[in-house]
Amino acid sequence: MMKINRRTLVLAAAAVTAAAAIAWAFAPRPLEVETAVVERGRFEQAIEEDGRTRVRDRYTVSAPVAARLARILLREGDRVHAGDVVAILTPVMPSMVDERTLREATARLKAAEAAIAGATAQVSRARIAQEQARLELQRTEKLAREGFLAAARLDSARLALDGARRELEAAQAARDVAGHERTQAAAMLQPAGHAAAGAPLQLRAPVSGVVLRVPLRSEATVAPGTALLEVADPAHMEVVAELLTTDAVLSVPGTRVTIERWGGAPAEGRVRHVEPAAFTKVSALGVEEQRVNVVIDLVRLPEAWASMGDGFRVTVRVITASAGDAVQVPVGALVPSEDGTVAAYAVEGGRAVLRPLELAGRNGAMGWVRAGLKPGDRVIIYPPPAVTDRARVQPGGG
Repeated sequence: MMKINRRTLVLAAAAVTAAAAIAWAFAPRPLEVETAVVERGRFEQAIEEDGRTRVRDRYTVSAPVAARLARILLREGDRVHAGDVVAILTPVMPSMVDERTLREATARLKAAEAAIAGATAQVSRARIAQEQARLELQRTEKLAREGFLAAARLDSARLALDGARRELEAAQAARDVAGHERTQAAAMLQPAGHAAAGAPLQLRAPVSGVVLRVPLRSEATVAPGTALLEVADPAHMEVVAELLTTDAVLSVPGTRVTIERWGGAPAEGRVRHVEPAAFTKVSALGVEEQRVNVVIDLVRLPEAWASMGDGFRVTVRVITASAGDAVQVPVGALVPSEDGTVAAYAVEGGRAVLRPLELAGRNGAMGWVRAGLKPGDRVIIYPPPAVTDRARVQPGGG
């Protein structure tokens, strides 16, 4: 009987051990998660966007009239002073004449010469008629004084002389017109290499600064309004960033801005102006976006900024919110809760506890917590889908 009891006990103990092993094997184990510690420090919420430098006052020197531009010796980067001659314009050469146009101009010149001959003959006839009317008036006045003619006859003679004078003046004017037409026709036959006489026109720099661009370097014939070069003072620089309209609403004038990724230490600026009109821009993904230009003034600049020029690329960070002593949690720990707010899983006693949070702001890396967590709390970052409230977890990092 004693042997049977021992055997039974051994078997029972083995069964209990096996059951315990099976229960342990199939029992839920703590989930291994990655954690981080809630810390207190400086927090900044910013809008980050690409921008470009731009001189504040740009002056374009252009040709006021059609002229021949002499070769411009200035190059980009050359410094000029207000009043310096930057370009010289000379009168344009006459256009080349083809065979048909040459024949037409020759015929027009001959016609003008014939018109001069005809006008000269008319002047001679008018001068003879005037002399005849003058002699007739003298005879009429003599007869009228002797009483042989009436006063009306004398008046008619005087009017005839006056009319003859007018005819002579008209004939002389017609001869002058014919002479001008001959000069015009002769000008069409002037050789193309013989430029019209005229003093060169000197274009001067409107302000002191640096030459930014010279579109035309070589000698050329330019039309009125053609841009010849651009002048500006690079010491007066600003930064322009194309922000989304939803972000531009937060970028009010006076907002602090940091300029980064330009090749030196971060520079500081302030938003000066947000343009009132937006524009549509297609992103790299083909999405249409409404953007607006935000103009930023530079406040404190590093010494290396002196090498920056117009149109250089930079990165701007418009600081929309900041705090010097804020409770911060990594954004990877933030999860949406059922009521639409934000929450985070805190690790307490080996379990994940879902805590609703009140955020004052967030950036690309951290969230500013007003309520729900305190410094020193450990939270789960990038929680896996298996993590639920009160689930057992095992911190694996942080």
